[in-house]
Amino acid sequence: MSQINLKSVKSSDIELKEKVVAINRVAKVVKGGRRFSFSAIVVVGDGHGVVGYGLGKANEVTDAITKGIDDAKKNLIKVPILKDTVPHEMHGKYSGGFVLLKPAAKGTGIIAGGAMRAVLESAGIKDVLAKSKGSSNPHNVVKATFDALARMRDPQTVAQHRAVSLTKVFNG
Repeated sequence: MSQINLKSVKSSDIELKEKVVAINRVAKVVKGGRRFSFSAIVVVGDGHGVVGYGLGKANEVTDAITKGIDDAKKNLIKVPILKDTVPHEMHGKYSGGFVLLKPAAKGTGIIAGGAMRAVLESAGIKDVLAKSKGSSNPHNVVKATFDALARMRDPQTVAQHRAVSLTKVFNG
């Protein structure tokens, strides 16, 4: 988890676009009948490697989405993007949700389903092969995708960490 904090970004510096991943209606049974409230999972991103997710709960859908956007702006991370794709293969896990992200050739597009697609599009990744395994619950899939993206490292970071040149990173 400490790696996510290293890559955190301020939301006031950038223009973010939001995407609603899922809206869930829940009911509380009271004396007079059922009382409905809503929860919304929202993903925000600038399309250039900054992405965040949030959960908002309220009695109205619009209020839940607004709260989700505010929460997402507090959980921004910077994702390394190399030639419009992810730098390397990565597995992500959260609870019962498992995801696999693989780099793809230019022009492939985002081969991913549901909740993963929203996260990858918001991050600005244009070509990627992705597979969601295990839980299909949008909460778990979004968080597993964030786990995989937060642990991604670009070649410059790897070279710096290993104290070697960039060419040595690519040549083995």
